[in-house]
Amino acid sequence: METKKHFILVHGSCHGAWCWYKAVPLLKLAGHNVTALDLGSCGVNPKQLDEVSSIYDYVQPLMEVMASLPPDEKIFLVGHSLGGFCISLAMEKFPEKILVAVFVTAYMPDCRNPPATLLEEFFRWTPVDSLYDCQVHFSQGPNKPPISSSFGPQYLTNMLYLQCPAEDLELGKLLVRPTGVFVDELGKDSLLTEAKFGSVSRVFLLCEGDVVMKEGFQKWLIANSPPEEVKVISEAAHMVMFSKPKDFRQCLQDIAEKYN
Repeated sequence: METKKHFILVHGSCHGAWCWYKAVPLLKLAGHNVTALDLGSCGVNPKQLDEVSSIYDYVQPLMEVMASLPPDEKIFLVGHSLGGFCISLAMEKFPEKILVAVFVTAYMPDCRNPPATLLEEFFRWTPVDSLYDCQVHFSQGPNKPPISSSFGPQYLTNMLYLQCPAEDLELGKLLVRPTGVFVDELGKDSLLTEAKFGSVSRVFLLCEGDVVMKEGFQKWLIANSPPEEVKVISEAAHMVMFSKPKDFRQCLQDIAEKYN
């Protein structure tokens, strides 16, 4: 009898475990175990933004889940958007516990350059006017790196939630919270190594029609740090778990059947 697969789902910036509410039941109906978690100061995590002073505070809930896994269990680790950085840190710390890391239209670093270089590249692909009412917050002055960012309703409507049902857009407007921006830490050279991060198999899930992580940028990420496989979901846009939940589930199921 085939054993159940265990998927750990890691959300992107300003979101929480709630953004997987369609994907979780679909994966469970297919017979899998699923863990969706809130990162620090996200979703219903009780920490406030000012209590999350480093990226390691931010990813602590993920690290705790990874540390709690039985020694013989291997999981499928899935990160969306900014969550790509988070699962990369987990890959570096727990490579032996991960069967495959799945980057869903997500930042996918390499071991040659600091992860922050991907943020620089993202803004080369992102016209300023496409940021709409996003806000970046500076507590140490405008000449210092930002400490947090947040999405406004215009950005959610016109960029993030394209192709999504209206009720999911309204859910997002109600539940998004500001997220820390950890540029200084992500600018360090030694965060990821070939021996650990580089030893984990990776699959990139390319979402066509994404105007946030533009298709050209997603292809740049793939070329910059080639994964074992690229899977494509057509007309998905950025929030694929809302816009194409069944296609998203099928992609994860195909990955689970191939890498076990």
